[in-house]
Amino acid sequence: MMSPEIETIRQQLPGWLEASLPCVGRGKVASYIPELSKAPHDALGITLMNPQGESVTAGDCGLRFTMQSISKVFTLILALMDNGEDAVFSKVGMEPTGDNFNSMLKLELVRPGIPFNPMINAGAITVSSLIRGESPNEKSDRILQFLKELAGNTDLEYDLGVYRSESDTGNLNRSIAFFLKENGVLSGDIEKVLEVYFLHCSIAVDCADLARMALVLACNGSDPLTGKALIPRRYVQIAKTFMTTCGMYNASGEFAIQVGLPAKSGVSGGILTFVPGRYGIGVVGPALNNKGNSYAGVHLLQSISREMDWSIF
Repeated sequence: MMSPEIETIRQQLPGWLEASLPCVGRGKVASYIPELSKAPHDALGITLMNPQGESVTAGDCGLRFTMQSISKVFTLILALMDNGEDAVFSKVGMEPTGDNFNSMLKLELVRPGIPFNPMINAGAITVSSLIRGESPNEKSDRILQFLKELAGNTDLEYDLGVYRSESDTGNLNRSIAFFLKENGVLSGDIEKVLEVYFLHCSIAVDCADLARMALVLACNGSDPLTGKALIPRRYVQIAKTFMTTCGMYNASGEFAIQVGLPAKSGVSGGILTFVPGRYGIGVVGPALNNKGNSYAGVHLLQSISREMDWSIF
């Protein structure tokens, strides 16, 4: 028998999702990575999971999509586990930018020329360089294994079509990486750093995978379904602060006001979010708003959070 609150969610979720579906017509599927343009424009799905392992789903929750920028949360955590706070934050800052996620502007204008935070592309490329390993394959394998454990899914793999599409068209990211090397933030072979970055962005998941990963964050780094501590509590605290201040691109402040939950989005239409101590949530809706977030996904989360009074503020 389900707990009363999750039973309420199960009953109400189809109606909330139905009310958000018209938003898909207002958004556009990302096309600057050509492979992402193949995603279904009208899809919308959600999975919620509580610490007892009870889950509720609605819509196109089985649709597989790549993590894209959602993976930045977990590469940051792994880099912190590998190197500690001082080493990581000597290379990347802790502040929102107010610029687009792929902007180079402040790298040139603001000294000391390090990325403002780990959630923008410059920051995430820098963080990717800090993952321990002798080769791109070893670094990437450690990231993938970490995500498999967090998701409780040993079948997670890369979408190599998306990876190749990102790598073939990633000239702006290459420009960012070379600028970072010029500033002394990155060292070594830029293509090897970018290989790690493009690969973790191309890991394929569904809403249930995101919900389970989010549940670990909701429970301060412990997997409530296995009892295993996977992430130090301090690093979860850091990650969820970045999610709140920078996780939804230039709409992070608006999302904090309208939804009030730590979250990270990706340009494939995914959103990972959680209610601390209570729920991990995964959403997909490939049609994006002009800030790069799922149009219908944000609307759906706003409806649920308001109805359930979930805002952390």
